[in-house]
Amino acid sequence: MIVEIVILAMIAAFLGLRLYSVLGRRAEHEEESVPQRFDSGKDDDQRPAQSPQYAPAAPQRVIEMEGVMPAVERGIREIAQADSRFDLPQFLAGAKGAYEMVLEAFWNGDRETLRELCDDDVYEGFVAAIEAREEAGETLDNKLIRIEETRIHSASLDGGRSGRTARIAVLFVADIAAVTRDRDGNVVAGSLDDAIESRDVWTFSRNVGSKDPNWLLDETDEG
Repeated sequence: MIVEIVILAMIAAFLGLRLYSVLGRRAEHEEESVPQRFDSGKDDDQRPAQSPQYAPAAPQRVIEMEGVMPAVERGIREIAQADSRFDLPQFLAGAKGAYEMVLEAFWNGDRETLRELCDDDVYEGFVAAIEAREEAGETLDNKLIRIEETRIHSASLDGGRSGRTARIAVLFVADIAAVTRDRDGNVVAGSLDDAIESRDVWTFSRNVGSKDPNWLLDETDEG
């Protein structure tokens, strides 16, 4: 009995030594220091860490712009460098669509759509005009015939405490048929037969650091 106990103890000791020889080496290997991303030194079997200043500079984005003023071109390029998602043709298409939607919403008294597309000041101005029209019992029966021209009027990238804000003013030249009716439906101003040329400069803005990709209408003026 004693002999069997001694033999079992020897076997257990032998297995313990074998486990230590495997697990111990693995643990020592796992505890070796791992070079950090910006370590300035080097180990005997490690390459020297590359200094971040030697990383290649990001390529300049190419934006095709013809027939624009130098100041406008400079502003657009600054915005494009600050906002990797900015695309000029896509912006102009979106601005044109916003112009149509805002006009329709204002004419129809659609406050919800105006709230989505305008900043606070512009929204409040539109709502004040809608309320005055409703109080007078008047409605607008306007129609956008066509947009003759959509062109960048100015562009800038402003810095501030809340982040960098891109502001792009767009000139819209459009033909609009405008009619105002009273509460009985009678025409009190305008005509659907004669379209009037409208020249508007609308400024759209966006915080380039925001995750929200949408631009808001933050100023309206006559062109």
